[in-house]
Amino acid sequence: MTALRIVRIPAFTDNYIWLVHDAVSRETIVVDPGAAEPVLAALAEQGWQLSAIWNTHWHPDHTGGNAALKAATGCTVIAPAAEAAKIPTADRLVGDGDSVAIGGHVAAVLEVPAHTAGHIAYHFSEDGLVFVGDTLFAMGCGRLFEGTPAQMFAAMRRLESLPDETQVYCAHEYTLGNARYAAVAEPDNPAIAARLAEVERLRADGQATVPTTIAAERSTNPFLRASTVEILGERRAAKDTFPS
Repeated sequence: MTALRIVRIPAFTDNYIWLVHDAVSRETIVVDPGAAEPVLAALAEQGWQLSAIWNTHWHPDHTGGNAALKAATGCTVIAPAAEAAKIPTADRLVGDGDSVAIGGHVAAVLEVPAHTAGHIAYHFSEDGLVFVGDTLFAMGCGRLFEGTPAQMFAAMRRLESLPDETQVYCAHEYTLGNARYAAVAEPDNPAIAARLAEVERLRADGQATVPTTIAAERSTNPFLRASTVEILGERRAAKDTFPS
């Protein structure tokens, strides 16, 4: 199977919108378009036609471009069923165990609530990649706006179960701040120290630090590595007030 092409689209101050293209079917999807303009520009640059929008959760910096993109392209909007009331542009609602596809590439829908009550991820097992929205970040996790530490702990276990080589596409460039906190949370972890130095170098050069991998997060993410709900909750509370 021909590999999917994935284009990173920076938006706002630190968002990433992901444009995904299948050369065989010529289908193109966009994951979490907070704004329409940069997506339309990227589509024009690539010469692609938008087939669908896939939302991971309802926050405006992930859905704000839905209506304009739908109007401009006639694309279909796929969104989490548990957040239907907050994503009025949705055409298809999906939940845990459902599948969605771009050409012959099939993704399983994983429910990973905590950042929002109905947050989902899209896992392409055969392609070895997952779009996680704001649940898992490089060296971090999402704030618990609508969920609990127990829910986030369960989400971490679910994502941790994916193969090590799985490419993780998150929606924000938060890695430097996350790495600085990780170095405080686990000061004796040499993998974190090494990754912090690498992230500092990349950001100083203006380079992106994502996608990441499940393997990298296993060794350096203090939230994925938290052994209990209580530890995760303590770390999330500490990170919420940690100077960025």
